[in-house]
Amino acid sequence: MFKRSDDVLISQALAGKKSAWVALVKRYEKGIYNYALRMVNNHADAMDLMQDIFVALFRNLHTFRAESPFKGWLFKIAHYRCIEYYRKKRPMQSLDDTPELSDEESTDCPEQALFSQQQSSVLIKIIQKLPTKQKLVVELKFFQQCTFDDIAQQLGISTNTAKSQLYSALDKLKLFLEAQALETNMNTSEVDHV
Repeated sequence: MFKRSDDVLISQALAGKKSAWVALVKRYEKGIYNYALRMVNNHADAMDLMQDIFVALFRNLHTFRAESPFKGWLFKIAHYRCIEYYRKKRPMQSLDDTPELSDEESTDCPEQALFSQQQSSVLIKIIQKLPTKQKLVVELKFFQQCTFDDIAQQLGISTNTAKSQLYSALDKLKLFLEAQALETNMNTSEVDHV
């Protein structure tokens, strides 16, 4: 089956073809939802944020100039919407809010599925502890597979700053994970002594 390029879909959507708009949204909705979920750590808020991102895309699609890839431009919109989310809502939310992750992949071993889900939950909780800028760099590098140049362009920073923020975030994540492992070990040894 022939897959239409983003540029063709954008042209058709701008010309008023509803099916082109739907195809464009469907192409990116999973990536945008996962991005939003990792940023806000809550399914309902991620859905609201995804909707807000696509509304912003709909309103601003005519401004896309194809000077850079569409995906990068779309995630730049997502980045700004996430920043707005944090400005408006974040002070009212607890870092203890944990997403209810669903295992979309089928597995023959329920124990492995549970273990993977628990690891993902811990990782998302730990990423939530990072400062917003570092969290965005981690998201773009590891979950969106962006290059440092793409990250720098999307966030309006230099490539070296993007690298520095990523390495700083990785150092913090390592410390958080070590603290988590230590806490888990202490809790396990307390249970063993009881």
